Amino acid sequence: AQPIMKVSGGLKLCASIDGKGQCRKASSTELAIANIAGIIVITGTVRQAAEESSRMALALDVTQAVLAREQRLSALGALAAAAAHELGTPLATISIVAKELAREAPTASVKEDADLLIAQAERCREILRRLTDAPAAASDEVHERMSLLQLMHEVIEPHADVKGVRVEAIVSGAPGVAAPDIWRMPEVLHAMTSFVENAVDFATSEVLITVRFDADTVGIEVRDDGPGFAPEVLAKLGEPYVTSRAGVEGGRTGHVGMGLGFFIAKTLLERTGAIVTFQNGRPRGAVVAARWPRKRIEVTAADELT
Repeated sequence: AQPIMKVSGGLKLCASIDGKGQCRKASSTELAIANIAGIIVITGTVRQAAEESSRMALALDVTQAVLAREQRLSALGALAAAAAHELGTPLATISIVAKELAREAPTASVKEDADLLIAQAERCREILRRLTDAPAAASDEVHERMSLLQLMHEVIEPHADVKGVRVEAIVSGAPGVAAPDIWRMPEVLHAMTSFVENAVDFATSEVLITVRFDADTVGIEVRDDGPGFAPEVLAKLGEPYVTSRAGVEGGRTGHVGMGLGFFIAKTLLERTGAIVTFQNGRPRGAVVAARWPRKRIEVTAADELT
């Protein structure tokens, strides 16, 4: 940068200032270099701002797409009930064939895969049984309300079979306060599932989800026993393209995320009225917490009458 001397009437660009404070006037070459340097700085700043704007726009587009997808999936509840009888027969066939494979398995690995197929087929059949036995109740459950226990079940279920990691949920409330039923919101389901998935990916052996409620608030905390968040990104976590565990490879997927998933999840929860925080646990691990005013997500008796 060129030295600047303040003179009456404005600023004067100096090539250098001697010990007596005298300004040596910049040559035309030096002025040209200074101008070019200024243009480069301005161009770089504009380019950086444009890139950040583009990234933010992309992240917001992805957020809207995720939300739209979750809402479409929610609307499939009635169709699932109608298709339950049709799906029963092929699932029964899959279960029978898988049992035969397990019985005749040439290796332990093949038997393990067959047993997993049997378990998943039975899980699908149980879901279909619930839809067939109580379609009206199931439809209401899909579209409108759910208990905190139901929320935890849906969030944990995709990760129940992850080897080497125990995923556990605890729901506790203030003494004398009844647990609320909450609105079934795609934003909450997607975001909490995303946070649990990240915790499972980096956990050493355990992920604990704690739900606490009182008369005024409902909070959910996801805690793992992994390496925790990198200190240099903790303050910016939740912004697009800020990775959650910089320099740490996921223990189960082997990837280092770009942070877009955390940005989407945080944005979705904030749309429902939540305050979302990130911190490192003691002595280790990562902690993600979301906290709502109870009235923002609770289904009340007055709501049911409308």
